[in-house]
Amino acid sequence: MPINGKGFFTWMLPRCEGGNPYAIANVAKQAGLEYVLIKVADTVSSYNIYNGVDVVPPVVQQLKAQGIQAWGWHYIKGNNPIGEANKAIERVTQLELDGYVVNAEIEYKEPNKRAAATTFMQRLRAGLPNTPVALSSYRYPSYHPQLPWREFLERCDFNMPQIYWMHATNAGAQLRRSVREFEAMSPSRPIIPTGAAFKEWGWLPNVNQVVDFLQTAESLNLKSVNFYSWDHARTYLLGIWEAIKHYSWPGDVDPNEITSLYINALNSLNPEKVVELYNPRAVYITSERTIHGLKSLHSWFKTFFNQLLPNATFKLTNFIGTGSFRYFTWTATSNNGSVQNGSDTIGLHDDKIAYHYSFFSVKS
Repeated sequence: MPINGKGFFTWMLPRCEGGNPYAIANVAKQAGLEYVLIKVADTVSSYNIYNGVDVVPPVVQQLKAQGIQAWGWHYIKGNNPIGEANKAIERVTQLELDGYVVNAEIEYKEPNKRAAATTFMQRLRAGLPNTPVALSSYRYPSYHPQLPWREFLERCDFNMPQIYWMHATNAGAQLRRSVREFEAMSPSRPIIPTGAAFKEWGWLPNVNQVVDFLQTAESLNLKSVNFYSWDHARTYLLGIWEAIKHYSWPGDVDPNEITSLYINALNSLNPEKVVELYNPRAVYITSERTIHGLKSLHSWFKTFFNQLLPNATFKLTNFIGTGSFRYFTWTATSNNGSVQNGSDTIGLHDDKIAYHYSFFSVKS
C-alpha cells in the first residue's frame, strides 16, 4: 500500500486524546493525516496493553473507518531476533495493520549485531511478505557506521530517518544532509523523514523550524513526512500540532477548498469565473489600490489577465486556515514575467470571499 502525505507517531495511546479511539481518528482526520503509526511491540512483548487489555484494535478500526492508514512500530534490540520477528508478525497480522516500522537504535551498534539484523529481517519478511516495511533509526549514517544499515534496508521498502534537530535550529539543513547521505548509500530506499514534535531535557522545537522541515521535504520531492510524537505535540506543543495540521502537503488539498477554487479560477483566465467566488460587497486590497464590489473586481481581473500577467499559469504553493480565514501563497508565470512571492489573506462570509488582501510583485 503506498504511503503519502502527513503522518504522526503515537507512543502511549492513553496519552492521545485520553485513549478515545473515536477522538484519535477524528483529530487525525481534521489534521489531514494520511497515516498514524502506533507502538505495537517492544522487543518480544506486545505494547499498549493496559490491565491486560489491548487498546490498539479499536484505534486501528476507527482510523481505517476514516480512511487513514494504521501502521505499527516496534522497538527491537537484537538479543532475540527470532522472538522479536515473531512478535512483529503476530501483531501486524492480528491487528490487520497497513504497514510496519522496525525501530533499531543504540543496541544495534553493539558488536556482532549484523547477524541478528539479517536473522530478524529474514524471518520478518518470511512472515510478512506483502506488508510495507520501513526502518526508523538515526538521521546520519555517517555518525553511526556500526549500525547494520544494509542488513535492514535491503529488506525494507522505506527509510524513515529520525531528523531530530535537538539543541539546534536548522531543521531543513539537517533534513537535506540526511537525505544526501542516505541517497549515497546502497541500497537506497525512498525516504520518509520523521521530524521533531516533542520536548526533552528542556529543549523543544518551534513552529518556524517545523515549517522549515516541511517545506524542505516538499522541495526535495519527498512523498511523505511524519512527526514524533502525538502524545507530546497535543499535550505540550499545540502550536506545532496546529502548524502541521494546517500545512498543505502536495496532493492533499480538497478540490472544493476555496484556495484551490480561486487558483483554478485564475488559471481559467476568465474574470467572470474569478468574480463568482466573491461576495457582492467584497473588498479587494493590494499595496496600490482598494477595490469594492463585483463590477470593479471584474474590471480589475480583466486588467490583471490582459496586462499584468497575460497567458499566466498559477500555482498554489501553500495555505493555512479553516472556517472563515485563509492565508495562502502562490506563484505564476506569464508572457510578461513571473510572480514568486504571491501572498494573500482572505476572509469568507457565506462561503464567498468578503475580504481579500493580496501582495505580489512581477519580475520580468
